[in-house]
Amino acid sequence: MAGLMSGFGCFTHAVMRAAPRSLARDALRSGGQEVDLLKVQEEHEEYASVLKHRLGLEVLELPADEAMPDCVFVEDAAVVCGDTALVSRPGAPSRRRETEAMKSALTELGLNVVEMTDESATLEGGDVLFTGREFFVGLSKRTNQRGAEILADTFKDYAVSTVPVQGALHLKSFCSMAGPGLIAIGSSEAAQKALKIMQQMSDHKYDKLTLPDDSAANCIYMNLPGKGDVLLHCTPEEFPESAKVFEKLKDHMLIPVTNQEKAKVDGGLTCCSVLINKKKNI
Repeated sequence: MAGLMSGFGCFTHAVMRAAPRSLARDALRSGGQEVDLLKVQEEHEEYASVLKHRLGLEVLELPADEAMPDCVFVEDAAVVCGDTALVSRPGAPSRRRETEAMKSALTELGLNVVEMTDESATLEGGDVLFTGREFFVGLSKRTNQRGAEILADTFKDYAVSTVPVQGALHLKSFCSMAGPGLIAIGSSEAAQKALKIMQQMSDHKYDKLTLPDDSAANCIYMNLPGKGDVLLHCTPEEFPESAKVFEKLKDHMLIPVTNQEKAKVDGGLTCCSVLINKKKNI
């Protein structure tokens, strides 16, 4: 089995997309809560500001498209590992065209772009957990077995295992990486069941950070020059008990980022950016 990817968590660029006005009314959602568009935009600006100004990433922000209410959630449109990008085929038909702008952006950044064209395949980036050693792909309402097979064909250096997702939109609705070899995982039965399957599938023993709230387990880990281990995570206002768990990570630079409004349309912190480690042109 491959060891930890060199430079796991190192990123130089982020692709984001502005939130369209149509998000408040027309974005897909599992609940029926009303969404305050102004608050969504404020959250999005704060998120972009953290990446740009606090962490020093170059942020490429694509314009919103009113015909695509969910387009702010760019993670679902592509999976990037090393210098290869797989442009996905979202499981929600209304989201398929979101990949066009993402493909152009990733091509512009000089990545080796692979497009998922098989019409029997579906894959959304929210179902893809890359641990630095291997991929876990959630089989959900949005991602199927064929999508996982194409991902495995694209990233041949890494093992790919599939995990059934129940009771959540995506695999990363209740888990993410909180550090090298450290999986942040929610406490629900569905989350714990998925973790057990991941542990059985893997040759590697992962540490786990168990959070009382499933949604809080969606966090963003980075390892940045001069800053070390960085973690963007939920705020104490949203999830007070989970925020206390993150505070135990004494070696991480902890950055709480608000996601309250976007959560109403099933968005998590990882959903709003595609992170890239672009090697300098020599």
